[in-house]
Amino acid sequence: MHILFITRYYYPEKAAAAVCVGETARRLLTYGHTITVLTTLPSYPNGIVPQHYRGRLAQIEYIDGVRVVRTWSYASPNRGFLKRVLSYLSFGCLAALLSRKVLGAPDLIITGSPPLFNVIAAHLLRWRWRVPLIFWVADLWPESAVQLGAVRNPCLIQLASWLEWFTYRQARLVWAVTAHMRDTLIRRGLPPEKVFLLPNGVDTQRFYPTSRTAARQALGWGQGFVVLYAGTHGLTHGLDTVLAAAEQLRGYPAIRFVFVGDGAEKPALMAAARHKALYNVHFLNPLPHEWIPTLLAASDVCLAHTRKLPIFEGMLPMKMFEAMACGRPLLLAVKGEARQIAEQQAGAAIYCEPENAEALAATVYYLYTHPEVVEQLGQKGHAYVRKHFDYTNLTYQLNQQLHQLLPEAVLTR
Repeated sequence: MHILFITRYYYPEKAAAAVCVGETARRLLTYGHTITVLTTLPSYPNGIVPQHYRGRLAQIEYIDGVRVVRTWSYASPNRGFLKRVLSYLSFGCLAALLSRKVLGAPDLIITGSPPLFNVIAAHLLRWRWRVPLIFWVADLWPESAVQLGAVRNPCLIQLASWLEWFTYRQARLVWAVTAHMRDTLIRRGLPPEKVFLLPNGVDTQRFYPTSRTAARQALGWGQGFVVLYAGTHGLTHGLDTVLAAAEQLRGYPAIRFVFVGDGAEKPALMAAARHKALYNVHFLNPLPHEWIPTLLAASDVCLAHTRKLPIFEGMLPMKMFEAMACGRPLLLAVKGEARQIAEQQAGAAIYCEPENAEALAATVYYLYTHPEVVEQLGQKGHAYVRKHFDYTNLTYQLNQQLHQLLPEAVLTR
């Protein structure tokens, strides 16, 4: 098949969506499919488009054998709700028009949410070519934005909810990345046979246990017990709780909290750490994704933290799988499905209640004083991820789903 992915984010961006689509797209090539990715100019997270991508409404490049068609859209930093929505809308509304001369007719379209407005381009193109659509759901938007308080306008909520459910109904299949999302959609009225579960995963050929000493030498780090948070610093993550825990542990200078990444909340977090004189907290700029295995290897414990909201009980953070693959234990302040997998099934994590600074500080201290537990958690996580969440195995399962659509997709052309 000629499969078209439509995504707001793609390499060289480091957003989770870019990594998930890229890992899946290049593996589908090995099954004989032709893969095209329709995306926009890279600008995440700072809103700045590199110079060599500017000046054209549409352009084509090849990345790892995948044909990437990029179209212009309004670029905005990953902060400020209105500007981000305008950026998402400009891509959703313009991508189909700007790419019409270079895209080529696909047999199947796969598009994901968030951002939800990707589906506008998907609907325009599926109507044009009369091809099936798979809706890849990584977040129940706008519900998550409403719970966070990021969206309050009733008209916008109603419009986004209509677009979301219109897409569920029009899609040939709905791809849910967690069991919680799949069950929620079925409970709300989608036919069970229309929804399939396939989680995100990790490339275990790139993410695997390596020497902590060598990794720290490569990064220029010294000694100490490092609690690493690597990822977006956003509204969803509740990272002010981590600063509060660091404040409680300031009497243990060997324990250090390292934040790597960017996001809307990072400036406020940095300002708060300076105001409180938290010398055990360090903020680093985002690293290229190829450096993430080294970053994880340099840590003692990897932290996954979210706000204490019902919507996040169905969340499976990608950083969770990457840390486990690298043999690093998880300090997991995420309720629901993530806890069930990482703590109860894999035995790779210690759970801590989200947005509870006292519990987080106590758990960090426990891990600091029990190195044998740290070692055991890391070993179990690596073995579990290799068996259940390797991207090569997950893409094989996806290809089986695509084969069910293959005869129909070809006949409709």
